[in-house]
Amino acid sequence: MTIEEMREKKREMGYSYEQIAELAGLPVGTVQKVLGGFTKSPRYATLQALQKVFTSGNPERPGLDDSQTARYPYTQESLIGDGIAEPLAEYVPEKGRGTFRLPKRQGDYTLEDYLALPDDRRVELIDGVIYDMASPTLIHQAIGGKLYAIFESYIARKHGSCMSFNAPVDVQLDCDDKTIVQPDVLIICDPSKLRRDRIYGAPDLVVEILSPSTRRKDRSLKMTKYKRAGVREYWMIDPDYRRIYVHEFEKGEAYEIYDFNDTVPVGIYGGDCVIDFAQVYEEIKILYDMT
Repeated sequence: MTIEEMREKKREMGYSYEQIAELAGLPVGTVQKVLGGFTKSPRYATLQALQKVFTSGNPERPGLDDSQTARYPYTQESLIGDGIAEPLAEYVPEKGRGTFRLPKRQGDYTLEDYLALPDDRRVELIDGVIYDMASPTLIHQAIGGKLYAIFESYIARKHGSCMSFNAPVDVQLDCDDKTIVQPDVLIICDPSKLRRDRIYGAPDLVVEILSPSTRRKDRSLKMTKYKRAGVREYWMIDPDYRRIYVHEFEKGEAYEIYDFNDTVPVGIYGGDCVIDFAQVYEEIKILYDMT
């Protein structure tokens, strides 16, 4: 698809630059420059990201107008209003006592409520809002497991003091009773943040593997939370589009986009540790070939 064809699709679909940027995972300025003709030789990965927006439609955000898309980063209220935040069930099993009714509204839940949920129910608590989490796919689990193993191997080989973890592990991100998240993979280098049952504070590196049900939350709300809490580096891996978004928050707003043919350096280790995503993909390719 040519850039001129993309411009025509933009007009037909009524997308704003902000909508396109969010769906493509690109900065608004980049989208404006490419579609406005100011960038004469856009990166191939950028063109691929834009093309997929216009060829796949908008399955995530049907019917949203510009006033709704301007809310960035998303608040919990906008996510709930758009049907992204799954409400907590009205009745929750209480150990040994049948059921009880939780009388709180979204936004009012605390660590105590989170810990009262059944062990087999996977959720996250973000600023008092409880979000249900769908079971991960095999591809999701495979990518997370490969990254965790690579991080563990690197740390052991270097005799490092950092530790890596993979989900499910509770992270009390803001050191308050309103937020508990479960990143897919993380590295933490400050042993004072380790507790017997959870991590207390911001990890150094967080990896989230995107899925249709979590893509918007991971790319907006959680990214903002991680940045504000002090996470140094945040990776988002999109298995569907085979892309990796790397944010090194200490370096500002810019971020890098890689694909599954690239070797991706780990910023917190100054690039000494790298992930060969071509190799990772080769090892899990059988899962992509399945129906």
